[in-house]
Amino acid sequence: MAATGEDAAAMDSISKAPIPPSALNFKAGDQDPQQEISSGESGLAENQPTPSKKSSSNSDGGVETAEEAVEPAEPDIDELCKDMFDKMGIFLQGELTATCEDYKLLENMNKLTSLKYMEMKDISINISRNLQDLNQKYASLQPYLDQINQIDEQVTALEQAAYKLDTYSKKLEAKFKKLEKR
Repeated sequence: MAATGEDAAAMDSISKAPIPPSALNFKAGDQDPQQEISSGESGLAENQPTPSKKSSSNSDGGVETAEEAVEPAEPDIDELCKDMFDKMGIFLQGELTATCEDYKLLENMNKLTSLKYMEMKDISINISRNLQDLNQKYASLQPYLDQINQIDEQVTALEQAAYKLDTYSKKLEAKFKKLEKR
């Protein structure tokens, strides 16, 4: 059950109230409370926790109760924590910014690569069309090429016949000259 109203205000004031040095029980080896306060001011014992107060046995069955001494936070630690969180925030912001920039770079590279592939696709389509046009032109020229091959064969056969005729005519001339000399 939570305290409300005046009870809550009273609890807050109790939890925030400092413990008087006379209420603390020190043993023989402990430091004097006045020395602790003065050394705390000089900075020698700033990080030592204050001892907790233990009350003597209660008449309700010998149960001891303890109250925790609340040490106020040092302003240096608060400032250092705030500074650390600020710097950690800046660091994380930088890391996230770098990651975002990396993703933007990858996105731009992907877009450029996509454009290059589109250009290559267009070039290959043009090459394919030109190749098809060349194949069609070759197919339309094929009968003429076949005729050229036939003419070439006929010219070669005619040339062979011309050489044979020339050789035969030389033989005839030689025989005619032989007959003339006789």
